[in-house]
Amino acid sequence: MSESPRSPRLLKGALALYDMDSTTSQGALVIFQYNPEQVRRTLANRTQQQGAGTGANQGAREDVLRVAGPPVETISLGIVLNAADQLAAPEENETVAERGLYPALAAMEMAMYPPAMMAEKLEDLAASGEVTVQPANVPLTMLVWGESRVAPVAITSFSITEEAFDPRLNPIRAKVDLGLKVLTSLEFPNSSVGRDAYIAYQKSKEQLAKQFSNRSDDTQIRKFLQAT
Repeated sequence: MSESPRSPRLLKGALALYDMDSTTSQGALVIFQYNPEQVRRTLANRTQQQGAGTGANQGAREDVLRVAGPPVETISLGIVLNAADQLAAPEENETVAERGLYPALAAMEMAMYPPAMMAEKLEDLAASGEVTVQPANVPLTMLVWGESRVAPVAITSFSITEEAFDPRLNPIRAKVDLGLKVLTSLEFPNSSVGRDAYIAYQKSKEQLAKQFSNRSDDTQIRKFLQAT
């Protein structure tokens, strides 16, 4: 059935992976086949350590509205993948017909892995007696969820449930449950792509908040506030 010309074009969510150890910083763009039906977000304040100042009680009184930086934001979502449509036209989708969903799953899993060449280089340096070997970097991951939510994230949990397989045991239906932590300006160097991306993300939130308008009559509530 053809799509109605009046149907809105559906934006797809995605994960964008950037290899920050590469000179080109080019990476993979993993577009969700189906957008998750639910996205759960949690925000927690970075409170100042209690007890600051001359006394514990004084510090609590002075710092109750102070925070150490942006809140810790976590996001959880489930991504469903299904190869049925591609397998219906195997000539046009040779990779899926040959490998099933393995390539798509591997592309998402790469957000958890440092590049193999970098890992081998670190092993060689360690074997040669280098004592200042730095850990390898995983790709910078960006969650793209519409125009107003493009945020740098760290994957804190990654769970794959493979639900169906082809005769060669390639997965053809799967669900990926992701736990993400939004990386803020506190987690990045002063000059970095990730820091710039987070600042743009926060500014977008601030602009959206300014657009909020409560159309209900707030006269009585404002009187209460003025009386306090």
